[in-house]
Amino acid sequence: MTRIETIAVHGGRDDLAELGVHAPPIDLSTTYPVPDQALGGEALGEWATGAAQASSPVYARLHNPTVARFEKALAGLEHTEAAVAFGSGMAAVTAVIQAACVMAGKPHVIAVRPLYGGTDHLLSSGLLGVSTTYVEAGLVSSAIRPDTGLIVVETPANPNLDLVDIDHVVRQAGSVPVMVDNTFATPILQNPALHGASYVLHSGTKYLGGHGDVLGGVVACSEALAAALRQVRIITGAVLHPLGGYLLHRGLATLPLRVEAASRSAAVLAARLAEHDAVEFVRYPSASLQMRGTGAMIAFGVHGDPTSIVRRLRLITPAVSLGSVDTLIEHPWALTHRLVPGEELRASGVPENLLRISVGLEHVEDIWNDLNSALCDVDYVKPSPGDYLVMTATH
Repeated sequence: MTRIETIAVHGGRDDLAELGVHAPPIDLSTTYPVPDQALGGEALGEWATGAAQASSPVYARLHNPTVARFEKALAGLEHTEAAVAFGSGMAAVTAVIQAACVMAGKPHVIAVRPLYGGTDHLLSSGLLGVSTTYVEAGLVSSAIRPDTGLIVVETPANPNLDLVDIDHVVRQAGSVPVMVDNTFATPILQNPALHGASYVLHSGTKYLGGHGDVLGGVVACSEALAAALRQVRIITGAVLHPLGGYLLHRGLATLPLRVEAASRSAAVLAARLAEHDAVEFVRYPSASLQMRGTGAMIAFGVHGDPTSIVRRLRLITPAVSLGSVDTLIEHPWALTHRLVPGEELRASGVPENLLRISVGLEHVEDIWNDLNSALCDVDYVKPSPGDYLVMTATH
């Protein structure tokens, strides 16, 4: 069996030898010559019904070979038949809801909080004509209705790193498709499709790209489900630009190394934060049957004002997003999850004092020195001694 590091390097590059090139070419064409208009029309019809291949690309909204290489590579990493890329992670989420619910005539979604704030807001807004029931992971089956078209979970969850047992959710779901947001874990640490998930979603902007310079989303799934997603992409125009496809494809080659290095540093930082007097609690994933590691995301609560701590940082970048080569920190309550009602956010395990760190590739001692310096200036009442490290466990 080919190892994941090898798949990351060689995936989606099967046609390069035939093309006589070493690096994947970037095809920036917006339109393609169609000498035989009848055959071109047939190709257009095939694309419109969600085909993976046709005799001509015809038009860039229908197909792009650079993006297709990235899709093939990502599908290989996620152990699925296909993958469909979009212009952003939210475009990918939207497409799944449209394909699984709107196109299928089943406008009810079940969601397990917490989720990425943008996903939560989309599901709550009613913008796509769906209604959403939020439940705990162990109560999914009780919320299923005849018109339920999709179950949405994120594990590890954004932003508090809750772990959801994918197998358990899938068993409860029965015939209802389950979408798992795998952005935090990446295909290096977790493959939801192997646990029965129908859709595996990534904000490619994060770890897949890995350098904070490309926006994109992708969904790995079966070929049958991919066809409907392609139809949505063609109709809505939610396409990924070829340059984005190239950068995401290039990012996959170093993904295993980046995840391993950042995870190693995150484990050190989580342990040190757990012993810091200014830290109330630390949430960091424990080993689980569905994950091959603990990841590079840390969530922790502070005794002082979280925004003032962020302002004192000098090395760590205060910004939303994650998975970049540099370490990022943000206050979810103020930023990524601002549009989720406060009482619902607290109920899902996200308090006001939570900070979320995406550990990068800097030297771990430099990251720690910056964190420690900011935390040591916190004005707080020292709590009683205790163990503040909360290893998030599978529900």
